[in-house]
Amino acid sequence: MITRYTLPEMGHIWSEAHKYELWCDVERLVLQSHARAGVVPASAVAPVEAAKPPTPEAVAAIEAVTQHDVIAFLTAWADNTEPREAAAYVHFGMTSSDLLDTALAVQLVEASDVLLAKADGLVAALRDLGLRHRDTVRVGRTHGIHGEPDTFGHRVADFAFAAARSRDRLRRAREAVAVCKISGAVGTYSNIDPQVEQDVAAALQLHPADVATQVVIRDGISEWVSTLAILATVCEAVALEVRHGQRTEVRELWEPFGKGQKGSSAMPHKKNPIMSERICGMARIVRAQVVPVLEGIPLWHERDISHSSTERIALPDAAIATDYLLHLTTRLVTGLVVDAERMRFNLESTGGLVYTSTVLLELVESGLSREDAYAATQAAAMRTWETGEPFRDTLRAEAAARNLPLDEARLDAVCRPERFLERLGGVFERLEALS
Repeated sequence: MITRYTLPEMGHIWSEAHKYELWCDVERLVLQSHARAGVVPASAVAPVEAAKPPTPEAVAAIEAVTQHDVIAFLTAWADNTEPREAAAYVHFGMTSSDLLDTALAVQLVEASDVLLAKADGLVAALRDLGLRHRDTVRVGRTHGIHGEPDTFGHRVADFAFAAARSRDRLRRAREAVAVCKISGAVGTYSNIDPQVEQDVAAALQLHPADVATQVVIRDGISEWVSTLAILATVCEAVALEVRHGQRTEVRELWEPFGKGQKGSSAMPHKKNPIMSERICGMARIVRAQVVPVLEGIPLWHERDISHSSTERIALPDAAIATDYLLHLTTRLVTGLVVDAERMRFNLESTGGLVYTSTVLLELVESGLSREDAYAATQAAAMRTWETGEPFRDTLRAEAAARNLPLDEARLDAVCRPERFLERLGGVFERLEALS
């Protein structure tokens, strides 16, 4: 991921320097376990523990010759070990993927913890926004067209629960990727005791693989990336709502717009929803990683490396982009400007058409068939669409033409926004309890 969208903490997790630190950690733990079992000399442990991790530059220089990153790492680290002979017992009985998959699991767990903390923040921000606007009346839209009265808080509550479910999925996915694999060339423990895997897993707070070949099968990693894609797309859903609400014709919602901020190089009046648009675009980047990672599940026999090059790009990019999305979406939500008066204006702008559903039911209750009640209500509504006359006026005219009785007092009681919102209390009780 380019630096423009990389936040420092997540960027560090996926840095080459941190990767080599983790590789050193895994190798040291294996060596310690071997030494406790008497498989390697105990005297080898202290020199290896004291050796500094190799720099990315040192590894890259050797890899340019070896064309093998793990061998390059081991050689560069051995150069830092004094006496160098102690390094002979590093990687004893292991295969490259023992190191790669176990260290990757640690990175995925670390990345998950960063994302979970930010997901908690987004859930809280959405919850608070929803509760703040539980009584802010607006029109509910379906297909982009005015439907019935709603509240903005109700709409936000939907996002809050979706974000919470996505966060909970990530908690489960974190466990799915927290897998330690130290079992040798094809996973048979041919040159390494299963106790070593147990020891390393315990030290790194992972769990040993139930079974592995040369690699851990990629279903867990695929679950993790898919979970990030869902979380990123929930962020997109929030942003899309803001983009619609900030359109000139709607003008119900506004992104925070800082002092000195500019909207357009050519049109000084512009206040564009750039944060929301960026969120929508970045969500595509996260979703784009799902299929390539999924395709790493089927490999030739016990392993090939067709998954490797994909994951070097897809996993950091998915994590870094999701991290940025959570940061930006939380900032969007906490700084959102909500125009309650404009929401009310828009609700009333169609002359009462938002009450057709309740009028239909009232006519049915008065004794009309549903077909006749629908026909009369629709005819009045179409006339309002075409002429701009208030719906109650066109309804009276239609009722007179069809010789239908109208209970005006009853229509007064039901043709008001509050009538549609009386049963939303349970939603906000659940929202208050969301954590």
